[in-house]
Amino acid sequence: MVANLPFGIDFGGTGIKGAPVDLDKGEFAAERERIRTPSPSTPQAVAKVFVELLGKFPDSGGPVGVTVPGVVRHGVVRSAANIDEEWIGTDADKLFTDATGRDVHVVNDADAAGLAEVRYGAAKGHAGLVIVTTLGTGIGSALVYNGVLVPNSELGHLEIDGHDAESRAANSAREREELSMKDWAKRLTTYYRTLEMLFSPDLFVVGGGISKESEEFLPLVDIETEIVPATLRNQAGVVGAALYATEEGE
Repeated sequence: MVANLPFGIDFGGTGIKGAPVDLDKGEFAAERERIRTPSPSTPQAVAKVFVELLGKFPDSGGPVGVTVPGVVRHGVVRSAANIDEEWIGTDADKLFTDATGRDVHVVNDADAAGLAEVRYGAAKGHAGLVIVTTLGTGIGSALVYNGVLVPNSELGHLEIDGHDAESRAANSAREREELSMKDWAKRLTTYYRTLEMLFSPDLFVVGGGISKESEEFLPLVDIETEIVPATLRNQAGVVGAALYATEEGE
Protein backbone atom coordinates (compact mmCIF):
# COMPACT_ATOMS: atom_id res chain seq x y z
CA MET A 1 0.00 0.00 0.00
CA VAL A 2 1.45 3.37 -1.05
CA ALA A 3 -1.65 5.50 -0.57
CA ASN A 4 -0.84 8.87 1.03
CA LEU A 5 2.81 7.97 1.53
CA PRO A 6 5.32 10.73 0.75
CA PHE A 7 7.13 10.45 -2.56
CA GLY A 8 10.82 11.16 -3.10
CA ILE A 9 12.38 12.21 -6.41
CA ASP A 10 16.15 12.27 -6.90
CA PHE A 11 16.86 14.62 -9.82
CA GLY A 12 20.36 14.20 -11.21
CA GLY A 13 22.28 15.18 -14.30
CA THR A 14 21.64 11.87 -16.09
CA GLY A 15 18.63 10.27 -14.42
CA ILE A 16 15.48 11.11 -12.45
CA LYS A 17 14.56 8.43 -9.90
CA GLY A 18 11.50 8.24 -7.69
CA ALA A 19 9.56 6.05 -5.29
CA PRO A 20 7.03 6.29 -2.47
CA VAL A 21 8.77 6.06 0.90
CA ASP A 22 7.78 4.40 4.18
CA LEU A 23 9.15 6.92 6.70
CA ASP A 24 8.68 4.50 9.60
CA LYS A 25 11.34 2.27 8.07
CA GLY A 26 13.23 4.70 5.85
CA GLU A 27 12.70 2.40 2.87
CA PHE A 28 11.04 2.46 -0.52
CA ALA A 29 7.41 1.32 -0.30
CA ALA A 30 7.51 0.18 -3.94
CA GLU A 31 10.20 -0.48 -6.50
CA ARG A 32 11.66 2.80 -7.71
CA GLU A 33 11.28 4.02 -11.28
CA ARG A 34 13.96 5.82 -13.31
CA ILE A 35 13.54 8.12 -16.31
CA ARG A 36 16.42 9.65 -18.22
CA THR A 37 16.97 13.34 -17.51
CA PRO A 38 15.78 15.36 -20.54
CA SER A 39 18.21 17.39 -22.61
CA PRO A 40 18.16 20.29 -22.20
CA SER A 41 17.13 19.81 -18.57
CA THR A 42 15.06 23.00 -18.32
CA PRO A 43 12.64 23.34 -15.38
CA GLN A 44 9.63 22.92 -17.69
CA ALA A 45 11.06 19.77 -19.32
CA VAL A 46 11.88 18.26 -15.94
CA ALA A 47 8.41 19.09 -14.60
CA LYS A 48 6.91 17.00 -17.43
CA VAL A 49 9.10 14.07 -16.39
CA PHE A 50 7.93 14.45 -12.78
CA VAL A 51 4.32 14.24 -13.93
CA GLU A 52 5.15 11.08 -15.90
CA LEU A 53 7.03 9.60 -12.95
CA LEU A 54 4.23 10.26 -10.46
CA GLY A 55 1.77 8.80 -12.96
CA LYS A 56 3.48 5.44 -12.51
CA PHE A 57 2.31 5.46 -8.87
CA PRO A 58 -1.38 6.45 -9.09
CA ASP A 59 -2.08 5.38 -5.50
CA SER A 60 0.59 7.66 -4.03
CA GLY A 61 -0.98 10.88 -2.76
CA GLY A 62 1.36 12.28 -0.11
CA PRO A 63 3.74 15.24 -0.31
CA VAL A 64 6.55 15.12 -2.87
CA GLY A 65 10.18 15.93 -2.13
CA VAL A 66 12.65 16.67 -4.93
CA THR A 67 16.45 16.84 -4.76
CA VAL A 68 18.22 19.43 -6.90
CA PRO A 69 22.00 19.58 -7.53
CA GLY A 70 22.20 23.23 -6.51
CA VAL A 71 21.56 25.73 -3.75
CA VAL A 72 17.87 25.99 -2.77
CA ARG A 73 16.52 28.83 -0.62
CA HIS A 74 12.85 28.77 0.32
CA GLY A 75 12.02 26.66 -2.71
CA VAL A 76 13.92 28.88 -5.16
CA VAL A 77 16.95 27.40 -6.95
CA ARG A 78 19.97 29.70 -6.69
CA SER A 79 22.68 27.72 -8.50
CA ALA A 80 22.82 25.12 -11.26
CA ALA A 81 25.54 22.47 -11.12
CA ASN A 82 25.26 19.98 -13.99
CA ILE A 83 21.74 21.16 -14.90
CA ASP A 84 20.38 23.84 -17.23
CA GLU A 85 21.13 27.46 -16.25
CA GLU A 86 17.42 28.29 -16.58
CA TRP A 87 17.05 26.81 -13.09
CA ILE A 88 18.73 29.80 -11.48
CA GLY A 89 16.00 31.97 -9.94
CA THR A 90 13.23 29.42 -10.58
CA ASP A 91 10.65 28.97 -7.81
CA ALA A 92 10.80 25.20 -8.13
CA ASP A 93 8.37 24.54 -5.28
CA LYS A 94 5.66 26.52 -7.09
CA LEU A 95 6.52 25.21 -10.56
CA PHE A 96 6.34 21.56 -9.54
CA THR A 97 3.33 22.01 -7.27
CA ASP A 98 1.42 23.63 -10.15
CA ALA A 99 2.58 21.00 -12.69
CA THR A 100 1.82 17.93 -10.58
CA GLY A 101 -1.10 19.10 -8.44
CA ARG A 102 0.79 17.81 -5.41
CA ASP A 103 2.45 19.53 -2.45
CA VAL A 104 6.07 19.67 -3.66
CA HIS A 105 9.15 20.77 -1.70
CA VAL A 106 12.63 21.06 -3.23
CA VAL A 107 15.89 20.48 -1.34
CA ASN A 108 19.60 20.41 -2.17
CA ASP A 109 20.67 16.86 -3.05
CA ALA A 110 23.44 16.58 -0.44
CA ASP A 111 21.10 17.98 2.24
CA ALA A 112 18.54 15.28 1.41
CA ALA A 113 21.18 12.56 1.70
CA GLY A 114 22.34 14.03 4.99
CA LEU A 115 18.86 14.01 6.48
CA ALA A 116 18.39 10.39 5.46
CA GLU A 117 21.70 9.26 6.95
CA VAL A 118 20.95 11.02 10.26
CA ARG A 119 17.43 9.66 10.55
CA TYR A 120 17.91 6.14 9.20
CA GLY A 121 21.53 5.48 8.29
CA ALA A 122 25.09 5.74 9.55
CA ALA A 123 24.38 8.68 11.90
CA LYS A 124 21.15 7.35 13.41
CA GLY A 125 21.11 7.96 17.16
CA HIS A 126 24.05 10.40 17.10
CA ALA A 127 23.39 13.64 18.96
CA GLY A 128 25.21 16.90 18.27
CA LEU A 129 26.65 18.06 14.97
CA VAL A 130 26.89 15.55 12.12
CA ILE A 131 28.58 16.54 8.85
CA VAL A 132 27.67 14.33 5.91
CA THR A 133 29.92 14.64 2.85
CA THR A 134 29.46 13.04 -0.55
CA LEU A 135 32.66 12.41 -2.50
CA GLY A 136 31.92 12.31 -6.22
CA THR A 137 32.39 14.70 -9.13
CA GLY A 138 32.48 17.38 -6.45
CA ILE A 139 32.05 17.33 -2.67
CA GLY A 140 28.51 17.74 -1.40
CA SER A 141 27.85 18.45 2.26
CA ALA A 142 25.07 18.52 4.81
CA LEU A 143 25.18 19.95 8.33
CA VAL A 144 22.66 18.38 10.69
CA TYR A 145 22.52 19.43 14.35
CA ASN A 146 20.42 17.26 16.67
CA GLY A 147 18.36 16.19 13.68
CA VAL A 148 17.82 19.72 12.33
CA LEU A 149 19.23 20.54 8.89
CA VAL A 150 21.31 23.68 8.36
CA PRO A 151 20.79 23.94 4.57
CA ASN A 152 23.11 24.78 1.68
CA SER A 153 26.44 24.43 3.47
CA GLU A 154 28.44 23.89 0.22
CA LEU A 155 31.56 22.86 2.16
CA GLY A 156 33.12 21.38 -0.94
CA HIS A 157 33.91 24.94 -2.02
CA LEU A 158 36.01 25.90 0.99
CA GLU A 159 39.32 27.39 -0.08
CA ILE A 160 42.16 25.25 1.28
CA ASP A 161 45.80 25.99 0.43
CA GLY A 162 44.66 28.31 -2.33
CA HIS A 163 42.42 25.72 -4.02
CA ASP A 164 38.70 25.04 -4.13
CA ALA A 165 38.63 22.00 -1.84
CA GLU A 166 36.71 19.72 -4.17
CA SER A 167 39.14 20.37 -7.03
CA ARG A 168 41.78 18.43 -5.06
CA ALA A 169 39.85 16.15 -2.72
CA ALA A 170 36.76 14.97 -4.65
CA ASN A 171 36.73 11.45 -6.05
CA SER A 172 36.96 12.96 -9.54
CA ALA A 173 40.33 14.48 -8.57
CA ARG A 174 41.55 11.03 -7.44
CA GLU A 175 40.52 9.57 -10.79
CA ARG A 176 41.78 12.45 -12.90
CA GLU A 177 45.21 12.49 -11.27
CA GLU A 178 45.35 8.70 -10.90
CA LEU A 179 46.08 9.01 -7.17
CA SER A 180 46.60 5.98 -5.01
CA MET A 181 44.15 5.60 -2.12
CA LYS A 182 47.03 6.47 0.24
CA ASP A 183 47.81 9.73 -1.57
CA TRP A 184 44.13 10.62 -1.84
CA ALA A 185 43.69 9.96 1.88
CA LYS A 186 46.37 12.57 2.59
CA ARG A 187 44.27 15.17 0.75
CA LEU A 188 41.14 14.00 2.54
CA THR A 189 42.98 14.35 5.85
CA THR A 190 43.74 18.00 5.02
CA TYR A 191 40.12 18.56 4.04
CA TYR A 192 38.53 16.93 7.08
CA ARG A 193 41.02 18.56 9.48
CA THR A 194 39.89 21.93 8.09
CA LEU A 195 36.26 20.99 8.77
CA GLU A 196 37.26 19.85 12.28
CA MET A 197 38.93 23.19 12.96
CA LEU A 198 35.93 25.19 11.75
CA PHE A 199 33.02 23.14 13.15
CA SER A 200 34.24 20.66 15.82
CA PRO A 201 31.67 18.08 14.68
CA ASP A 202 30.70 14.96 16.59
CA LEU A 203 30.68 12.70 13.53
CA PHE A 204 31.59 12.67 9.83
CA VAL A 205 29.62 10.47 7.43
CA VAL A 206 31.15 9.85 4.00
CA GLY A 207 28.86 9.04 1.07
CA GLY A 208 29.06 8.97 -2.70
CA GLY A 209 29.68 5.92 -4.87
CA ILE A 210 33.25 5.58 -3.62
CA SER A 211 31.93 4.91 -0.08
CA LYS A 212 31.50 1.28 -1.20
CA GLU A 213 35.30 1.12 -1.06
CA SER A 214 35.58 2.98 2.26
CA GLU A 215 37.76 0.30 3.88
CA GLU A 216 40.49 1.20 1.37
CA PHE A 217 40.77 4.88 2.31
CA LEU A 218 38.82 5.92 5.43
CA PRO A 219 41.21 4.17 7.86
CA LEU A 220 44.01 6.25 6.29
CA VAL A 221 42.28 9.58 7.02
CA ASP A 222 44.14 10.87 10.09
CA ILE A 223 41.68 12.99 12.09
CA GLU A 224 40.36 13.03 15.66
CA THR A 225 36.64 12.96 14.84
CA GLU A 226 34.90 9.65 14.22
CA ILE A 227 34.41 9.14 10.47
CA VAL A 228 32.17 6.40 9.02
CA PRO A 229 30.83 5.40 5.60
CA ALA A 230 27.25 6.20 4.61
CA THR A 231 24.89 3.20 4.62
CA LEU A 232 21.87 4.25 2.52
CA ARG A 233 23.95 4.77 -0.62
CA ASN A 234 21.80 5.42 -3.71
CA GLN A 235 18.56 5.37 -1.71
CA ALA A 236 19.54 8.36 0.41
CA GLY A 237 18.37 11.07 -2.01
CA VAL A 238 14.88 9.65 -2.53
CA VAL A 239 14.37 8.83 1.16
CA GLY A 240 15.74 12.19 2.34
CA ALA A 241 13.61 14.12 -0.16
CA ALA A 242 10.43 12.37 1.02
CA LEU A 243 11.36 13.05 4.65
CA TYR A 244 12.09 16.72 3.91
CA ALA A 245 8.78 17.21 2.10
CA THR A 246 6.84 15.66 4.95
CA GLU A 247 8.47 17.82 7.59
CA GLU A 248 8.22 21.01 5.50
CA GLY A 249 4.52 20.36 4.93
CA GLU A 250 3.68 19.98 8.62
